[in-house]
Amino acid sequence: MSVALPLNAPAAASSLRGVMIMTNRLTRNYDMGGDVVHALRGVDLEIRRNEFVAVMGPSGSGKTTLMNLLGCLDTPTSGEYWLNGRDVSDLDDQELARIRNKEIGFVFQTFNLLPRADALHNVELPLIYAGIGPKARYEAAAAALELVGLADRMEHLPNELSGGQRQRVAIARALVHTPSILLADEPTGNLDTRTGDEIMTLFEDLWEAGQTIVLVTHEHDIAAHARRQIHLRDGIIERDFTVERDFTTETERNT
Repeated sequence: MSVALPLNAPAAASSLRGVMIMTNRLTRNYDMGGDVVHALRGVDLEIRRNEFVAVMGPSGSGKTTLMNLLGCLDTPTSGEYWLNGRDVSDLDDQELARIRNKEIGFVFQTFNLLPRADALHNVELPLIYAGIGPKARYEAAAAALELVGLADRMEHLPNELSGGQRQRVAIARALVHTPSILLADEPTGNLDTRTGDEIMTLFEDLWEAGQTIVLVTHEHDIAAHARRQIHLRDGIIERDFTVERDFTTETERNT
């Protein structure tokens, strides 16, 4: 089935095949008591399937706003956002919720685990909301925990797990419904350096297995694990480059 293309899309988007995320002149403004804050000022962005992208920028650069828009947690003031071949720019809250549940896995700095539920039940939660039956839920959650190296911790409560293990549970929960993209917001922010590196190694393994990952971070050493970096400043893309690791060089993209 053919997919309708957005009006005035960049020439590089002549086909959406292989494109997971595409924005066209994306803006987001906020009314702060009569003063308008221009959080995003016309962002053109394309992320293809199985890319591992880090979004960076100082406080107020727009990176959190961009993450919220990409995660369908917010809607743009103007412009277009295409996710996995579908224009989601003007969907209502109910439609956005369906898109989130189907297409997006979220990983947060604070883990957001239920304290009285064991690891297995925490991972099952998205499937419960989706109406998946008990047997299928159990099998999918157990497989996700095995994928992140916690098959032997399924019955442990969050307070019985280390910080790194809690984040692994959160990653398993984000993966359990096989999302198109994994969005991670400062996923190592509450972890020590060694544990943070272990979590980033897990993200690299997931990327090598075919997962599309978009990571927001302010730490350069964390962003260095990604294969592409997008730097925002004042609501626009300041730099967009890939890192060719075999040659330790940076290749600038046209933005």
